Amino acid sequence: MENGLILVNTGNGKGKTTAALGLCFRAVGHGMKVLMLSFIKSAQGTGEMRAAELLGANFRMVQLGQGFIRTQKGNFSEETMKHAGESWEYAKQEISSDQYDMIVLDEINYLIDYGLLNVDDVSSVIQNKPKRLNLVLTGRNAKDQIIEIADLVTEMKEIKHPYKKGIKARKGIEF
Repeated sequence: MENGLILVNTGNGKGKTTAALGLCFRAVGHGMKVLMLSFIKSAQGTGEMRAAELLGANFRMVQLGQGFIRTQKGNFSEETMKHAGESWEYAKQEISSDQYDMIVLDEINYLIDYGLLNVDDVSSVIQNKPKRLNLVLTGRNAKDQIIEIADLVTEMKEIKHPYKKGIKARKGIEF
C-alpha cells in the first residue's frame, strides 16, 4: 500500500470542511474506509451528518464538538478544555487503530490555535500515523509546524461572503 498523505485545508475563506467532505466522497467511491471527526461542530442535524448516513458503512462521521466556541483564545471553561482533551484522545485512538484509509480531523486547527490542543502533540501523532493512512486537517490558522509536516496545503481565501450582507447561514450551503 502506498504511503498516505497529510493534507491541510486552512485560510479565512469558506470551504475547508466542504473540500474535506469532497475527499471523503471520492475515497468512499473507491471503496476506501473513511472517518471524519468534527472537533467543534455539534450533532445538530447538519446536512453532512445526514449525508454520512446515506454513504453507508465505509463512511463514518463523529461530531465530537460542543458547538461553536465563541470566546477569546485562552479563556475557556474547564468543561471546554476537558472536552477538547477527551476528543483528542478519542482521535488518537482512531488514528492508531489502522482501521481507516482516510481520517479527517475537521476543525482541529482551531483547537490548536486556541491553545486547547498542543501543537507538538498533534504533530507527533501525525508524524507517527499508520503509513497507509491519509490524514486531512481543517480549520483556520494552521500552525507553521503543521504546514511543514503536510504534503498538501490549500488556503481558502475569502473574497466575498453573503454573511457580510446580513444573509444568515443556509441549509445545504453552510450546514
